[in-house]
Amino acid sequence: MKVRYSFLQGMAIAAMLLMSNPSVYAQSAPSAKDLKAAEQLYKSKCSLCHGDDGSGSSITGKQLGAKDLKSDEVQKMSDDDLATAIAKGKGKMPSFAGKLTDAQIKSLVAEIRHLAGK
Repeated sequence: MKVRYSFLQGMAIAAMLLMSNPSVYAQSAPSAKDLKAAEQLYKSKCSLCHGDDGSGSSITGKQLGAKDLKSDEVQKMSDDDLATAIAKGKGKMPSFAGKLTDAQIKSLVAEIRHLAGK
């Protein structure tokens, strides 16, 4: 016996699943403490190359061709793609897998998004 669902039935099922697990679609805003921790982590791990402002214009960043984290190219990347680049490295950027936790990598992604607004 085949079961067929109409589009509306499918949407109702999807809504029920989302409502049963709100963390899937709703994330709370980071606290001031979280933002400060992400900023400090960025400064300790990223600013040498990308600069405090994310522009990539530090001396080391210019030598290595570091990306401007505020650029459209970087900001159009998905959060998952940014996290992967941080974890696995990209180009001359080293891998931070094993050096940073998943939560720290996620906080760096948030900081990269925050830099674009500065």
